[in-house]
Amino acid sequence: MLRSISEPDAEAKALELINKLKEDGVVKAYGGAQQIPKRLYTLEELRLNNLRPEEFLSPEDSTLNTVRTILQAGGLAGVTAIFFAFHLTVTQALGLVVAVMFVVVGDQVGNNGGIEGLVVDTAGRYLNKTYAQRIALHEAGHFLIAYLVGLLPKVYTLSTLDAVQRYGKFNIQAGTQFCDKSFSEEIAKGQISSTSLDRYTCVALAGVSAEYLKFGRAEGGLGDVQQLDALLRAIGFTQKKTDGQIRWAVLNVTSLLRRHSRTHQKVAHAMAEGSSVAACIGVIESDMKDSADI
Repeated sequence: MLRSISEPDAEAKALELINKLKEDGVVKAYGGAQQIPKRLYTLEELRLNNLRPEEFLSPEDSTLNTVRTILQAGGLAGVTAIFFAFHLTVTQALGLVVAVMFVVVGDQVGNNGGIEGLVVDTAGRYLNKTYAQRIALHEAGHFLIAYLVGLLPKVYTLSTLDAVQRYGKFNIQAGTQFCDKSFSEEIAKGQISSTSLDRYTCVALAGVSAEYLKFGRAEGGLGDVQQLDALLRAIGFTQKKTDGQIRWAVLNVTSLLRRHSRTHQKVAHAMAEGSSVAACIGVIESDMKDSADI
């Protein structure tokens, strides 16, 4: 659908096409989600739906934290081995340690830790067999929910290596991007419609929702939660209004993912196989063509 994200008018053309297909009845699922009513939900209502907000909205990436620990221990062991194997003096050993630290600090300053992220993410795929599956399910959650609420996915990457190869930069994280120019313009003007905000909130929480429903807790998505919180604060939401917005979105997104769990799994599989955005959309439309829920 999008030939190249570098084409200045590609997003506009893609939106024009998908809206025309929707108008002609060729696609049904795009923007066709049956969402729950928008109102103020209580914590008890979340718990009755087997959702524990204190865990849901505080993802901790224990997998990559463990990988970092293993790599750090391995690095220390490597330096020790070099020290004894080459009979280095204490001064030479300290020089080696300083050189390593210089590279690490340079990466943090110049690439925002991008090289470290690349190493850790790649190692995580070898050391933990469920890590890649978790990432695919997380991004498929973003992809599916965005499509269902009417936000067109533009491009996705599932690994830091994929992101580096696609964008040619180390300070780019893997993830899913959307055709959201109009939302960015609303933010710039300081005039965000309730429809746009609801859509953004749901998409932002879709990744952690997908992980929570599959694994009982979320590891990825802390950045999504923090960005959403920052946006709500920036537009002047009170804590009560923020809580209401997030609780509704959590219930709405988890309801959609539960009702369309089969489609979610198929999209995750397609993304893990490296399918194009158009092919992933085809998976959604094909799997939901006879659904009474859109």
